[in-house]
Order: sequence, then structure tokens, then C-alpha cells
Amino acid sequence: MRARHKPWAEDYLKENDDVVKLGAAEYKGKWQEEITDEKPLHVEIGTGKGQFIRGMAAQYPEVHFVGIEVVKSIIVSAVEKVKEAGSPNVTLINENAEDLLDIFEENEVDQIYLNFSDPWPKNRHEKRRLTYEAFLARYKHILKPDGELVLKTDNRGLFEYSVVSFSQFGCTVEEINVDLHAAEDPTNVMTEYEEKFSAKGQPIYRCRVTFPQ
Repeated sequence: MRARHKPWAEDYLKENDDVVKLGAAEYKGKWQEEITDEKPLHVEIGTGKGQFIRGMAAQYPEVHFVGIEVVKSIIVSAVEKVKEAGSPNVTLINENAEDLLDIFEENEVDQIYLNFSDPWPKNRHEKRRLTYEAFLARYKHILKPDGELVLKTDNRGLFEYSVVSFSQFGCTVEEINVDLHAAEDPTNVMTEYEEKFSAKGQPIYRCRVTFPQ
């Protein structure tokens, strides 16, 4: 479903620059020094309305979370959630995942989350999938050598495609879970989509990988 346009969104983001950083490229190579107070840096790509990142920030106060969302009319909801929770260890940025190399330096990120990304099911759109090889190369570049990528999705097609893509790229699969909620992982923080789909009985898939060095 396409987000309803919010003409006030850009002004709202500018007014809340304590939470959302516009012009994030200026922090490349300086995230720990200027933003995270030397905390480990975890990045969620496609943070949506912010439920996951707010929950993770509360559960792991020793980590600084950066949420990336390209759609202004959606990221404003994440800003509202972060402000409401008073989460000091969350920064949001209104950027495109294609520009990761302009935002983060090599080996600057400890962990990446891909939560319920657009599956782009048509073959001609393969290059837009966030687990396509070109995106994996970006993740490898910005992740530390021991950094992880965690994928969650309700879309079996995207999950299967991603596992193959990870393998072809040379990643080591640390976990494959084809029914996450059946495993009753107490550390799992749900997104808005995750709550919606799991309530309908849809299995949730999760995969954790590390990258070749």
C-alpha cells in the first residue's frame, strides 16, 4: 500500500534534527565519534514507521541504532515513535539504500537489519531487491569483518531468493529459521508488518549471515 502523501513531512523532519539527520553523508567515517558515543552501530534499512527500531533501542541500550527510510511520509511516523519513547540511542536518516557507501565508511557498521523489504517479485526488478548482489557488496563494504546481516520477511519467494543470493556471494549462513514465531525467541522484536502477518497465521522467515573476508 502506497503511503499517503504528507506535504508537511519535510518541514517536520527539519524541525526534529535531534532525531533525524538530514545530509547524513557528512557523518561518514564519524558516526561513532559524533553520533553514537562510541557504541556499536546497528543499521536498519527500510525502517518504516519505526516500531522495530524503537523496540530494539529499548532492549539494547548499549547499542546505537540508525534507521534508514527513503519515504518522507513514512519516516515521520518513526520520528514520532522515537520522540515518544525518548530513545537517546536512535538516529533516523531519510536516505536511499543505494547510497550506503556515501553514508558509512568501510568497516564502520556492526550489524544490518533488513525487515520485510519489498520483494520485487517480477524478474525484471531483481536488481531492486535488497538482497541482490550489488546491495550485498555494499553491505560487505560497510560491515566490520565480524558483522552480521539479519533478514526477516513473510515472503517465501524473497526468502528463498535471498538464501541463494547469500550463498552465491560467499556468505556464511549462521541461521535459517522458516517459522520464527514457533521458535518463541524471546529477543525477537516485531515490526508492524510482522504483527499483521503473523496474526493471520503467516510464518515469518529469518536468516542471519556473515560475509566473506
